This record gives sequence, C-alpha cells and structure tokens, in this order.
Amino acid sequence: MDGFKLSLLSFLPFVFVLAIAVEATGDEIGTFIVHVQPQESHVAATADDRKEWYKTFLPEDGRLVHAYHHVASGFAARLTRQELDAVSAMPGFVSAVPDQTHTLQTTHTPQFLGLSAPPPPQGKRWSSSSHGGSGAGAGVIVGVIDTGVFPDHPSFSDAGMPPPPAKWKGHCDFNGGSVCNNKLIGARTFIANATNSSSSYGERLPPVDDVGHGTHTASTAAGAAVPGAHVLGQGLGVAAGIAPHAHVAVYKVCPNESCAISDILAGVDAAIADGCDVISISIGGPSVPFHENPVAVGTFGAMEKGVFVSMAAGNAGPNVSSVINDAPWMLTVAASTMDRSIRTTVRLGNGLYFDGESLYQPNDSPSTFYPLVYAGASGKPSAEFCGNGSLDGFDVRGKIVVCEFGGGPNITRIIKGAVVQSAGGAGMILPNHFPEGYTTLAEAHVLPASHVDYVAGLAIKAYINSTANPVAQILPRGTVLGTTPAPAMAFFSSRGPSVQNPGILKPDITGPGVNVLAAWPFQVGPSSAQVFPGPTFNIISGTSMSTPHLSGVAAFIKSRHPHWSPAAIKSAIMTTADITDRSGNQILDEQRAPANFFATGAGHVNPERAADPGLVYDIAPCDYVGYLCGLYTSQEVSVIARRPVNCSAVAAIPEHQLNYPSISVRFPRAWNSSEPVLVRRTAKNVGEVPSEYYAAVDMLDTTVTVRVFPRTLRFTGVNQEKDFTVVVWPGQGGARVVQGAVRWVSETHTVRSPPYNNG
Repeated sequence: MDGFKLSLLSFLPFVFVLAIAVEATGDEIGTFIVHVQPQESHVAATADDRKEWYKTFLPEDGRLVHAYHHVASGFAARLTRQELDAVSAMPGFVSAVPDQTHTLQTTHTPQFLGLSAPPPPQGKRWSSSSHGGSGAGAGVIVGVIDTGVFPDHPSFSDAGMPPPPAKWKGHCDFNGGSVCNNKLIGARTFIANATNSSSSYGERLPPVDDVGHGTHTASTAAGAAVPGAHVLGQGLGVAAGIAPHAHVAVYKVCPNESCAISDILAGVDAAIADGCDVISISIGGPSVPFHENPVAVGTFGAMEKGVFVSMAAGNAGPNVSSVINDAPWMLTVAASTMDRSIRTTVRLGNGLYFDGESLYQPNDSPSTFYPLVYAGASGKPSAEFCGNGSLDGFDVRGKIVVCEFGGGPNITRIIKGAVVQSAGGAGMILPNHFPEGYTTLAEAHVLPASHVDYVAGLAIKAYINSTANPVAQILPRGTVLGTTPAPAMAFFSSRGPSVQNPGILKPDITGPGVNVLAAWPFQVGPSSAQVFPGPTFNIISGTSMSTPHLSGVAAFIKSRHPHWSPAAIKSAIMTTADITDRSGNQILDEQRAPANFFATGAGHVNPERAADPGLVYDIAPCDYVGYLCGLYTSQEVSVIARRPVNCSAVAAIPEHQLNYPSISVRFPRAWNSSEPVLVRRTAKNVGEVPSEYYAAVDMLDTTVTVRVFPRTLRFTGVNQEKDFTVVVWPGQGGARVVQGAVRWVSETHTVRSPPYNNG
C-alpha cells in the first residue's frame, strides 16, 4: 500500500487536502448536517426522544443518516435543496452545512521519546503507576476515529491487560462480538452506507480495516508489545504503542482514504457516549470558520465532556498557513523525524556516495555499476516524473533511472518504480525538489531504489550531465540508528499561522511522523520480496502518524492524572516540550535551517516531563465561549456551543487573553509603539508544595521588550492558582514576526510558554 494517496491524513498522500461538497441542487438529494436547538415545548429527556424530535424536521422516514447527541445539537439527513429550505423555516432550526469528504492524513519511537521500560513478566500485569512506555496508559480508553482495525494482529493482544473500566459502555461490531478483548475493547462502524444488505435488520458491516491506516494509528497510540517486528526485514525490534497498557476502541468512519464528515461526527459522538478518555483523529479537510466546521463543533462537545482530542495538523507543508484542525480546544500535531534511517546508498562512477532510503532491500541487490539515465531525457512531456507510459520507447533496460519527486497524486513514488521496472530498468533514484529538502521516506518500492535529498539529487544530475557514460550502484545498508539531526521537521508537515485564529499559535506540538513502523493488515512490498513469517507491519509517514503518538502521550498523562482536564493535559505537553534536538542544537526544518514556531509549535513532545509539568494553564469550557464571542456572532457561537448563546451577555476574551499555554501577540500596523500589550495568564500548581517559581524571558530580537509581573510565584497548596501579567512592547523597525519564550523556573521544573509577536 503506497503511503501517498489523497485521502488519509498519513495523509497517506502528501498532497493538498481536498474536500468535496455533496450538495443538493433542485430535486437532487444530498446529505446535510443540520443544527437545531429545542424550543421550550420540545425538551428531549433521552437519546430516543431527541432522535424522534429530529425526525419531525424531515419529510419522511428513511432520510435520517445520523442522530447526534454529544457532538452537535442536530443530525445528518438526506434532503433536496427545496426540502432543506422547508426545514430551515421550522422552529428550532439554526443552520445547515452540506456534508463533505475529508481525507486521512512503531518499533523505535517509544525509545526515541524516552519511554523505554521493559515489558511486564509473562503472566503479570503492569500496575497503574508503572513508569515508561510499556506500562503507560493503564485504565485509560483511547478512541481511534479511522478506517477500522485488523483485530487479529498481535498488537491488539490483551495478554496481561485488565478488563476495561466500569464506565465503558461500548460494544464490538465484529461478528459474534468475541473478536474484541481487554485490549481492543470496542470496534464499531459508522459509515452511513456500510450496511449488510442481506440482513433483514440492516446492521452495519463489521469495522474491518481494508486500508491499513486505522490499524497503524491504533497500534501506534496504544498497541501491545510485539517482539520481532519489522517490515521486509528492516526496523527490527519490539513494536509497542506509546501507551501500551491503555484500552483501544476503534470507530470506522472511512471506507477508504475518503471520509464523510457526517460519519466522522457519528464516530466521535459514539466515542464520547462509550466512555473514551482520549480521541485520536488523523483526518482533516480545509481550514474553515469553526461554526462551519462540524468536526470543530463535535470536538468542542468532546472537550466539554472531559475528553482529550488529538488531531493532525495536515500534510500541506511547507506552505505558510497550511495548518488545519486548528481550534484551540484540540491538540494540533505536526510531524518530525526520528533518529533512524532505512538506508540505501547511491554510489556514482566518480566515487561520490549519497545516502537515501528504501524499505525494499533485496539480498541480491546489484553490487556492480549500472548505466545511469535521467528519465526526463526521453523528451516526453513530464517524463521526468516517470508516470505511466512516460518511458515507452526510451531505452532504460538494465539501467538505473533518476525519477523526479512529485508529478501529481496519480504518480505515486511506488508507481514510479513500477514504471521503471516494467520498462526493464534495474533500479530507481528518487531525488527531492527544493521544497522537500532533506526529508526522505522509506517505502516498499518494487525494485532497488533510493530516495535522496535535494542536494544529493543536484549532484547526481550534475554527474549525469558531466560524462558520456554515467554509472551508479544502489547499495543496501539496512537500518541505521542514531542518525542526526533528529528530530527535524518534515517537509510535508503543515505550517502556521492559523488562518482561523492567528492569535493562537498552531500547530501546538510536534512528534514522530516520518517512517513510523506500526501494525498493518497485510504484507507490503513487491511480490518478489522475501516472505517473512509472523505478523505484518508497515512503515508510513504523515501527520497521521504523529497524531496517535500524541494521543498515546495524552493517555500516558491521563493514567497518571485521571482528573486533569483536556486543557491541563495539553498545557503539560506544550510547556515541557523540547526546543532542541538530541544533540542539543535548535530543531531544524527540512532545509536544515532553524525551524520556527509555525513549524514546531511549542516544540517536540517529551512524555516523561509532560507527566510532571509543575504548573499547568487550565481553560474552562465557558472560557472558550468567551473567546468564540470575540470571533463570531451569537448564532454562530450557538452552533459550536450546541445551546443558545447571547454574546452581548458574555465577557469576550481576546485571543491573546485566552489562558493558552503559548502566548501570541499581534500588533496592528498603526499601533503606537510606546503602548504595550498586557497578556494575563493563570498558572495552577500541580507539583510539589511548597514551591517557588522565578520568571525568565528569552527574546532574541531586542526590538521587542517583554517583562513579567510579578517576577516570582509562590505556591503553598496543590491546585492553587496564581495570576501573572506579561507586558509586551513592540518597539520599532524590528522583524515582522518575533519569537521567544517566557519560562517559570523552580528547583525541579521549567514551565515554558513560547510567545511570538506578529507585527
């Protein structure tokens, strides 16, 4: 399965996100998500009552697709445009949006993140207080909204797992229900048309993962430890999720790489009702105002219920303001590399070597030189991308072919290799263009191959042009650990600032999202590849992969602190993040230049520190309502809040005054540079007592002045709160965007808030 298709936010594909509106015109029926609010005469006491009330808006039975109870005050239904106009005139109607299609966006990562405890002894269980990756997440339920699950994979073994918590109310939609266990405690399907037509009861089809994406993300977040995991012999080790002692519930909302928003909402609605503590969503669509985004509305409902939501930042990087899933009540996750390479090395006839990556490294890889040719030399339009038919009539037999990166969603990197192979080529070199920089991907190509960085690509193409008879080798090097720099930002990881709320720093955090190994339903690689016995895994990349890492971290924290709010958990993750790589240097981007906050968010997640942050910045649901009233009308806020809101009676909270873990200050161009902006925050002590924290400010740009008052915070009790003010003077003639940090430092903790000034 190629990792680049336009749909799943492994984004299985790293292409721009596509949303397709299913909108009815005239007498054509389409699906709409309809928001309603009950009048005083319609008070729904139960879910069944609410569903019956929803049906009163519809022209006939059979039109209701989903009835929502926790994520929206409303329903999804199939209506014509004229019927929707009639519904909009009924008492209680608020708004409606057409259904859309959103797209989907490991062995080594727990160790890379510092979670390295050994597995429990045979027949024993981890206690809820166990430290490290293998004991993390005890008593926590992680809900994964995705393509389903392959339940027989050993990553979902319940050996040593206790029964789920008593609050669990979900069930298993696999035939007989016995497939689920104490690890995979629930699996349900919420695809509107995925019903069993042979059944007189019309029950939904079982949530089998036909894509692989859901199995991969679920096992990344909370998969059990599986020794001997590898893909085509690479990445050998013990595969385990970030919170391997957490329970998993999977909600299938995507039949393939495309996912209807109405189905996503239904899955989130069920996850809340079932009792999930953490929801992981590696799916996304275009950034739109929150009241027009049903997923933003639905996750607001999850937050109000105390459920933590982790979502992919998107795969449209390195474009500026490409970040999606950017509401402040969700954790928005970017993607970065780890210190592992699945290496193949290109050796040129002039003696130069260039390291690249490929999963498929056959034992009989050629150790002799082969003629080297550039695909674009065929003279056909766009032949350099090695699309279907592009090499017809061009002699590549027995040669290594250089195929350019990209070319559109229908020319995947795996297809490029297949085109070369079918034309008789002996191997493929895949060089990056400038935007991809140094990010390389290990994939299951069909022939010996090497994905090399942009600089290497320039040198290889220059060599081809420098000699009449260029030659090359592709040398298999296997799995290499300890590579540098790591972590570094992936080119595809979407960047801020957010279009919808530029006053809130997005993305929030970055985590491992490049070449992540996790469970997979079926064998990958060419048919000629050696067949290895045992369970199957795959290595893929995307913010789809970094998101479940953070979901697992959230479960890890929740197991330590079961009463913390979603905002407190997010604060703990953000304020303890690493801003340097494993060598102690600043985290770099795909060009190996220092990465800014619009790429990294607060930094790279550090799970152990996040579980003991010292201080947190908490946010109550009512504070988000005040923040929303600063952005939208009362009716628009009412859609998000799922209840009537009169913003004239609500104290509006400007973006920079929301008690967010990061601090963002925007100055209008006409701002008086002598007038400062005052930013207020409230810190809650969740560490030891008594404790004393001292303020420190890190600002590289001296044109901006930042002061903190008071300079010291003293805490004498757990959960005690203290207010402080950050005063920011913009200065004159400085950079348009300035970044720095405010740190509260005690003897045992450093609590860091990354601020930036956008002039």
